[in-house]
Amino acid sequence: MKPTLFLLAAGMGSRYGGLKQLDGLGPNGETIMDYSIYDAIQAGFGKIVWVIRKDFEEQFRNQILAKYEGHVPCELCFQALDALPEGFSVPEGRQKPWGTNHAVLMGKDIIKEPFCVINCDDFYNRDAFMVIGKFLAELPEGAKNQYAMVGFRVGNTLSENGTVARGICSKDSEDHLTTVVERTEIVRCAEDGSNMGNAAEEIRYKDENGQWVAVDEKTPVSMNMWGFTPDYFEHSEAYFKEFLSDPKNMENLKAEFFIPLMVNKLINEKTASVKVLDTTSKWFGVTYAADREGTVERIQKLIDEGVYPNKLF
Repeated sequence: MKPTLFLLAAGMGSRYGGLKQLDGLGPNGETIMDYSIYDAIQAGFGKIVWVIRKDFEEQFRNQILAKYEGHVPCELCFQALDALPEGFSVPEGRQKPWGTNHAVLMGKDIIKEPFCVINCDDFYNRDAFMVIGKFLAELPEGAKNQYAMVGFRVGNTLSENGTVARGICSKDSEDHLTTVVERTEIVRCAEDGSNMGNAAEEIRYKDENGQWVAVDEKTPVSMNMWGFTPDYFEHSEAYFKEFLSDPKNMENLKAEFFIPLMVNKLINEKTASVKVLDTTSKWFGVTYAADREGTVERIQKLIDEGVYPNKLF
């Protein structure tokens, strides 16, 4: 069974200032996700599913889905603040979405095969899709609790224009993930915190106590490129109820149900294993508006080198 590509596209991209998922960066208005989908098709993926917000469905269908007709089967699902298990309601004043693993949960009724989850605004490159596509395609039929994550080296995933959020990972001698901790502020900087983007300086992240911690260039990080089987939805439904039952998560109007939170629980309890698939690929994307020009230039360079056709679809 061919794996499915599941794209997380429900966010507005607050730091970027608009619907960055729909921003045309290629020579014919191609988005970053267009390149991801092209690479996924080359890697043998058989279906594309997006999770979006209902309020931009029409724009999404007209601008995105229409171009894939005849190329690959496509489906949509929707993330909403009130998409909660029975017995739970949205806390008064809550406006922030529930996070990436809540978005993944929205696909439970339409994804019945092994699937890869990615962000829409990150350029992963074809090798990453080949690696995770091969892993998913080779799983035995009916496999459960055997997951994977493409691990990028943190030094290859930074923006010159500000901090980035990454899942800092640890793995064992067999390349199985042991921990992943979401760090929402990672940056390359000098000892005094200046000179962001200077390659001679060190990489740091801000920990839960507000302290800056140095990290090695090659430390594996999650770029939210995960491989799961459909049983992952069952685990997520059960744990989301636990998450919502915790008073501190309901009182904190910005608490989020992240994928790493779910994955950590599963590996700590030895319910599932997660293979870390190494890549030396360099990430690029549009975390900030100032990233846009460099991303356009990098895409054009790949087209000039013959990696992509001038027009994808």
